[in-house]
Amino acid sequence: MNSTPSPALSEIGQIAITVGDVAKATAFYRDVLGLKFLFAAGPNLAFFAAGSVRLMLSTPQGAGEVGKNSILFFKVGDIAAAHAAIVARGAKSENEPHFLVKMPDHDLWLSAVRDPEGNIIELMSEVRP
Repeated sequence: MNSTPSPALSEIGQIAITVGDVAKATAFYRDVLGLKFLFAAGPNLAFFAAGSVRLMLSTPQGAGEVGKNSILFFKVGDIAAAHAAIVARGAKSENEPHFLVKMPDHDLWLSAVRDPEGNIIELMSEVRP
């Protein structure tokens, strides 16, 4: 075992989502979810700001399959209002807002929508009494 301390990981800097049509996905993440569009790098890459994390949309690059990716979880204050607004802007509702679990200092609520490629996007709200 190496006694040299290994560098610690910190916050996530970027998350990649595999999509089939970057232009269509760009419209959804910008116009429906309301994320800030940062830039495109050619026709197959688009970047957004999700708070301090950068989100990258990309066509499959040797790995990954459209619609079968990890789930993105976005924190929201009012889950019912956020879910309704996103669905009204064109997202397909997967799960309506619902109570998931009672934590020591808050209740955790979730809801979900799908992007045009079938990727699940969860909304989460930590409701404090």
